[in-house]
Amino acid sequence: MDAVSSEQIRYFRLHTHHLDTWYAKADVERIAGACGLQNSPPGAWEVALHNRVADCTQDDMRQMLEEERTLLQAWSFRGAPVVFPAAESGAFLTALVSTRGEPRIYTRGIQLALDYLRMPFEELLQLLTEVMPKLDGQVIRSKAVLDQTLAAGVLPLLPQDRRSLWAKPSMYGNPERQTVGGAVVSFLLRPCAFMGLVVFGKREGISPTFTSYKSWTGHSLESEGISEQRLVRKYLHGYGPASSRGFMGWLGCSPAQAERMWHTVTDHIEPVTLNGKVLYVLTDDKERLLSPPQPKRRLHLLGGHDPYLSLQDREVILDNRVRQKHIWRTVSNPGAVLWRGCVVGTWKSRKRGKRIRVSVALWDDGNVSRAGIQDLVDRYAAFQELTLDSVTFLT
Repeated sequence: MDAVSSEQIRYFRLHTHHLDTWYAKADVERIAGACGLQNSPPGAWEVALHNRVADCTQDDMRQMLEEERTLLQAWSFRGAPVVFPAAESGAFLTALVSTRGEPRIYTRGIQLALDYLRMPFEELLQLLTEVMPKLDGQVIRSKAVLDQTLAAGVLPLLPQDRRSLWAKPSMYGNPERQTVGGAVVSFLLRPCAFMGLVVFGKREGISPTFTSYKSWTGHSLESEGISEQRLVRKYLHGYGPASSRGFMGWLGCSPAQAERMWHTVTDHIEPVTLNGKVLYVLTDDKERLLSPPQPKRRLHLLGGHDPYLSLQDREVILDNRVRQKHIWRTVSNPGAVLWRGCVVGTWKSRKRGKRIRVSVALWDDGNVSRAGIQDLVDRYAAFQELTLDSVTFLT
């Protein structure tokens, strides 16, 4: 069994995450289809693509997402909004559908509402799927309006003695703006997205819009028998060598679902060891993992939710656990300064009107070029169509 080092893994992943060199606009679909581009907070996918494609503007990205529709945004792994190629909807949507007895992705918090309504999850999901076709040919502006519109559609389908409870103030969030029914719908929208019943439409100002997959793409979501295998292969290509437990964490699913999906690739993977721990890599990737090429790009300013940072083995790119807490937070992750695949600091930006200020905190700047960071900040400000006021370096 071959042993691998953290450096080999980093160089391998810089390549599979398209961070080893600058790519062209013609590569956008391939880049977005690697592991998907999370869009939470809004704009995160654009920053991730900016870090990989040298000459792709925000207008170019909007054109691909909203006009050409070669890219698609929907709730996907971990229940997060993700941008991916529309042609790969099977891997990023259908593959996530749970089978009978498996807990659904991103629905654990719904239990409080289920207990209050005294209704089972599957019954409510079935009622909502009966209402979801109303989105065909319709566009709804804002998530709150989507929740309440669909909740209103479910109301007459409920047992008579549950309808008053459905309309009560929510036990989640702001009870003045959300009902119990609206909260239930909010949780159930994730499994509905995996079935192709709802996607994001064009953004209107600061508000997202929503419609059905069929309305947005012109056809229904088709189920593919190998969609689960495709998704696991994407994970292993982007985050290998890895384990089924790591896949479970990345996907945000139950152990049962992770194991079921992992078994679809058992004939396509091989074991390697990292510090004595057995992990798995795609057979097709093993040679490159063992002899990864030197990356042409060494310095990066990644957004806080860049796909490269969504790994489960964080010690591979940052072995200081105290500093890990500065990068991976519950909310508001800072950007990460990357040097040869390792996190060596953080960066933040502050926007005021059409101007921006950037602060960079380096933990060890012995090998990091401040001039190189300045160049990347200049590129970022230009991409955001902002005037750069200053760059402040901290240690």
